[in-house]
Amino acid sequence: MITIDHIYSILPSPEHFHVWGYWIAFFAALIETTIGIGLILPGSTIILLLGALSARGYLDVGDLIWFAILGAVIGDNINYFLGRKYFNKWLQADLWLFKVSHIEKAKRFMDSHGAKSVFLGRFIPSVKELIPFIAGSLKMNRKTFMIWNVLGGIGWGFEWVLAGYFFAQSLNLAELWLSRAGLFFAFLFISGGILYFLKWLIIHKGSQFLALLSSLGKSVWKAMLQNKHVLAWMEQHSRSLDFLRKRINITTFSGLPLTISTLAFLYVLALFAGAVEDLLTADPIVAMDIRTANLLTLFRTDLLTTFFTWITVLGKSQVIIVFLFTVIVLLWLWRKPNDIPALVIAAAGSTLFTTLGKIAFHRPRPATAVYAEHSFSFPSGHATIAVAFYGFIAYLLMHSVQSWNRKVNIFFGGILLILAIGFSRIYLGEHYISDVWSGYLVGAMWLIIAVTFAEWLKHTASRDQSLSPARGATPISFSLVALAAFFYVGFSMHYHPPPAPPPAVQSMVVKDPLDIFSDEQLRYTETPLGDRQEPLNVIFVAENDSKLVAAFREAGWTVTDTANIPSFFKAVKALLTRISHPGAPISPSFWNARVQVMAFAKVPGTNWLRDAKHVKIWKTNFSLPDGKKIFVGMANSNDGFRWGIMPSISPDLDSEREQMFTDLEQTKTIDSQRKIQLVKPLIGDNFIGDQFFTDGKAYVLTLR
Repeated sequence: MITIDHIYSILPSPEHFHVWGYWIAFFAALIETTIGIGLILPGSTIILLLGALSARGYLDVGDLIWFAILGAVIGDNINYFLGRKYFNKWLQADLWLFKVSHIEKAKRFMDSHGAKSVFLGRFIPSVKELIPFIAGSLKMNRKTFMIWNVLGGIGWGFEWVLAGYFFAQSLNLAELWLSRAGLFFAFLFISGGILYFLKWLIIHKGSQFLALLSSLGKSVWKAMLQNKHVLAWMEQHSRSLDFLRKRINITTFSGLPLTISTLAFLYVLALFAGAVEDLLTADPIVAMDIRTANLLTLFRTDLLTTFFTWITVLGKSQVIIVFLFTVIVLLWLWRKPNDIPALVIAAAGSTLFTTLGKIAFHRPRPATAVYAEHSFSFPSGHATIAVAFYGFIAYLLMHSVQSWNRKVNIFFGGILLILAIGFSRIYLGEHYISDVWSGYLVGAMWLIIAVTFAEWLKHTASRDQSLSPARGATPISFSLVALAAFFYVGFSMHYHPPPAPPPAVQSMVVKDPLDIFSDEQLRYTETPLGDRQEPLNVIFVAENDSKLVAAFREAGWTVTDTANIPSFFKAVKALLTRISHPGAPISPSFWNARVQVMAFAKVPGTNWLRDAKHVKIWKTNFSLPDGKKIFVGMANSNDGFRWGIMPSISPDLDSEREQMFTDLEQTKTIDSQRKIQLVKPLIGDNFIGDQFFTDGKAYVLTLR
């Protein structure tokens, strides 16, 4: 992600730009379309960055727009003149900037849109650089060209300068997005963006990439055959080479198809074995399981729970059976009987394997589950059937279409559905991450088996066998799909499983608050993987939560909202309306695998995002003989932003601890206090890489 700090690294002293910044904009816009240099020079990106600098006061946004427009208009006119005078000469010379393919693309665009293509082409990459050149070569009327050229330059200048300007203005929103409860949205947004980019890349560049690999492979093979040492080795190992040739033969099923399937199956099997080992040895992924399950409970809302329940229903056995029967009938109608056994193998094999896995490992469900499930947790049956069943359907659909674009869209549509079903199980607390990951691997193994079997049947079947679809296949197919969809909707609307019982909490009585630290790990906060972070620096003894909240409020601290989706939007609203909101939710932290139950903030400065001091509180399962509860906490504060968007934590934990104690002491709510050496003095890094130092001491405060 581009940030202001990145801009600073490119342009180290923006405060000294002033006039130079406008001329940079002018020449960037001018050169971009002059003789097609924009095909390699990112002039639009430069204008975007300058627009971002104008939002910070280094340049005047109005002047910047006019300099960009002027450069764009003059650059297009130069390009028009060059096309008018040198088009035929340069095209015959086959200059690399003026390939025939580029010229034809621009000509087709002009043929479609006429004179207004000068305006429209201004906003299309790889077209805007050539349209003025083509217009000149076609001897377009100069006045007509000038009118559309000026209009396009004005639109382009406003587009890129204002885009950068509003991008920089919204950096505070990005700070909130990435540092608060918006992490959940950021995760979904980034994941979707990655999938979309991969899809775009494969659609537009996949065939060229495969052709490049094929060409490189042939070149390497040809070079190897010309090497005398390679030829000598090949003569000595003729049998081994004959075996390899058979394994990569694309004309027989026992060649390359079976080789790829076998290697893929062995690879997935090895991954599954590693996941099982992680489970049995309690590796970091298992530690992350519990913390992620606890974290996601913060982001649950009735709306999202309902949405992900509808998604998770797609993996329920009742729905799968109906969908399976529907697909079998469709395959029979369209005379594809060879695919039916493979489909049944994918569904039945994956279900059987998952059932045996649950019996073998006996892993309990997460304590944070929304619905009560009576089977074991590892591996996830929903994740398994999602890959095996819906993956095989995606395979069938990809075989049924000819367009490369449609094949790629079906592939990524299947991936998105599979990921959604798996994530729904984690969000609803029905499975841990490792359960879903292992389920994906089991499903992938059975999908590979099913696809391999289907391909083997196709290779062994008679090639002359060509059956036409059954009579009325199309309307019957639509009816069957509609009935299956209606069943899914009806089942989802009436799917109301019993809620999971709340986890049992066993309260223990100790004589001294320090007795709760039975393990050295409990003296520290944790990363999502369970590694130590900052140590605790305060221990509270209070009758209940309300007493603790009242003490902090009297000391001038604000109770922060729980870090969930509604509180995130509340904070966004405060940011957009420029209202101070010290109670904005703060990022979750872990202690004893749990997220803080409450947090407090104090904003001594003017920026409630940048200057806030925080105290995060965890409630323990311990109490003293007099019935008072024991809480643990950690005080720290923000200290600016890293990369312009992520909050940076102040390294001095001790000063924040002392400030908190001073505030509470002045309220006279502390009944007794003592300062202890909880851990050794240390210097370290937290999860996001911010350094901290502390003397390792902590306050034990008993509230009145």
